[in-house]
Amino acid sequence: MTVRTQLASVQEFEKNHPDQLWFTQPLGGDKIKTFTFSEALDEARRMAAHIKSLELPEKSRIALFSKNTAWWMIADLAIWLSGHITVPLYPTLTSETIRQILEHSEAELIFIGKLDGYKSMAPGIPEGMRRIALPLSPKVDAPKWNDIVEKTEPLKGEIKRDPKDLATIIYTSGSTGVPKGVMHSFESMSIPLVGFEKLLQFGMDDRMLSYLPLAHAFERTVVETGTFLTGFQVYFAESLETFVQDLRRARPTLFVSVPRLWQKFQMGVFSKMPPQRLDLMLKIPVLRGIIRKKVLAGLGLDAVKYAASGSAPIPAELIDWYRSLGLELLEGYGMTENFSYSHATRPGEVRPGYVGSPMEGVECKLSDAGEILVKSPGNMLGYYKAPELTAEVLGDDGWLSTGDRGEIDEKGRLRITGRVKELFKTSKGKYVAPAPIENKLQLHNDIEISCVTGDGFPQPYAMVVLGEATRPKIKDEAEKKRVDATLQEHIKQVNSELDQHEQLGFVVVVGEDWTIENGLLTPTMKLKRGAIEDKYKPKAESWSKHKELVIWD
Repeated sequence: MTVRTQLASVQEFEKNHPDQLWFTQPLGGDKIKTFTFSEALDEARRMAAHIKSLELPEKSRIALFSKNTAWWMIADLAIWLSGHITVPLYPTLTSETIRQILEHSEAELIFIGKLDGYKSMAPGIPEGMRRIALPLSPKVDAPKWNDIVEKTEPLKGEIKRDPKDLATIIYTSGSTGVPKGVMHSFESMSIPLVGFEKLLQFGMDDRMLSYLPLAHAFERTVVETGTFLTGFQVYFAESLETFVQDLRRARPTLFVSVPRLWQKFQMGVFSKMPPQRLDLMLKIPVLRGIIRKKVLAGLGLDAVKYAASGSAPIPAELIDWYRSLGLELLEGYGMTENFSYSHATRPGEVRPGYVGSPMEGVECKLSDAGEILVKSPGNMLGYYKAPELTAEVLGDDGWLSTGDRGEIDEKGRLRITGRVKELFKTSKGKYVAPAPIENKLQLHNDIEISCVTGDGFPQPYAMVVLGEATRPKIKDEAEKKRVDATLQEHIKQVNSELDQHEQLGFVVVVGEDWTIENGLLTPTMKLKRGAIEDKYKPKAESWSKHKELVIWD
């Protein structure tokens, strides 16, 4: 098939729709900056000309270290226009991991943009490495983007890259072990969007909000590559504090999130309207439409045509709750290694608990051990400078070993049952898959996130973090007793649905939040199981001696 690369596409938009609004970037307060296609490409061409003037080695790796901004995407285009390869860095990495990635990729230049806590990250950038400061960056001793753009003439004419050229090296978020550099070509990034475009039917009239890390394949696939190939308008989020305001500004027609944020939205709704009252009002025909519209408008989701969840399993009950609001959550499944192009649920074919059927051009099967194997046009070229690791997961026949366990129903829809390596064995010799139990626990309105573990213990146990709205309330003894009682009831219900060897011996309410910043979640808000287990391991033995079902740490 003929592959239209991202570069070819955006240059067509530059030529045919120069004045079309493309990016909307908040600058703080009420200030925003917008870019048309011609304005964005003009800056990209000027920066590309500057990069070429540096006379870097052919196809150099250039790092991009920033939160999501319009300039992130423009810098990505500039790197490609100048003939080089992008190495994105998560904006929450430690200095040690930053140095590891920069040294492993042999990056020649780094763009530094909008970041929190840059001071602690800065030692990870090798002294002497060329730097360019993007707009909204912290104070950096480096040439500034705007100054370079102002004084540099843009590259002229149509600039082409071979679809099979290496375009980017995405270092995995590393829920376990050391990040690996996943290599993708322009082809393996752009072909998946043909399938997504057919599924979601998006085009230039659509709008998306960019806020999940662009350094991750999920956002890079759906939002960045999506807009590069179809031209829909992208709004950028300013901060966590302004997130709902940013959503309301964008009023996206397409909205993609992760389970933890879908759950946070639900908790936010429940903090304003008790779930029992909301359920009752949604059952009254004359009120149903009004309530649905009010709730979705309050979240900034009233214009959404398609909403999706990915990155981790989402409880079936949460999907059902959003459906009651008139919002059908489509689930997706994919990996950095196949550029997030594997499975998705189709509108009208949602089966809660399943992530859908293979996307166009994707094949899926299960190994004898129940591991999900996928053959996708989005499959990576391999791991950078790691042929042995590549051979372990990507066969010569094109089948990618995902490391996930699953089941396939009679319609070809896939259900994820856990990670192959997440299984742990109790002291009774029984294996336990934690993810399905965590999904059940997180249906409690006061639980935000949970981690089930118990390797070597007679029964599994769980650690849970309460939601932001609940945490302050438990300082009141009466409220704490209420939460304790409802947790006990919920855990008993969960245990009644599990096999005996899976039933939780106890559940610990931990006082500390689990965040990306404290190293207990990945940048896409997945559990870092190893880090969580290591943190609480010294307490586990004493917890197990308690007789209570719910322990307050």
